[in-house]
Amino acid sequence: MTIRFLSILGLGLLLFSCKETSETNAAETPEEPISQKISENDISKINYTDYVLDSKTEIAIEDWVKYQEIDAVVKNVKQGDLSYFHDNDRANIIRNFFIALKKAIPDTINTPAISSRILVLETKTWKLESFANLSTTTEEELNQTIKEFLVSFSNLNLQMNKKLEKDSQQIDKP
Repeated sequence: MTIRFLSILGLGLLLFSCKETSETNAAETPEEPISQKISENDISKINYTDYVLDSKTEIAIEDWVKYQEIDAVVKNVKQGDLSYFHDNDRANIIRNFFIALKKAIPDTINTPAISSRILVLETKTWKLESFANLSTTTEEELNQTIKEFLVSFSNLNLQMNKKLEKDSQQIDKP
């Protein structure tokens, strides 16, 4: 008799305790993603060298529309706005964007070095897109990924400046 009573009591406690945990899980509010907590102040604390375009380079690429678009994305990221990476069709948008960016490189700067910097920028863009949309990303990981993205864009600018600077040098051969 006591074994039957203890079995029923144990089963009853088990059922009631299971119900409580599912109620508390449903009552929890979803936490805001880390990518929405990143601010311009957080990004301004990132330590890297930001190379800007030289005036000659700006003139050489003024018709390169896709570069202007990625420049706008970078400016938004510097302000803490990662909304570009939260679009529902972001994979197709990013893929098509970089295909068009590579096809439209102006002839004056179309070199393997520039192409490799664009490839690095594409890789870091994909990484940032992944980290911005993962719910398990820590703020430190996201900041590091943003830094890598910004450095890759800065290196693209530096490489374009170096290319045009080298082209403008006139060395007399004896």
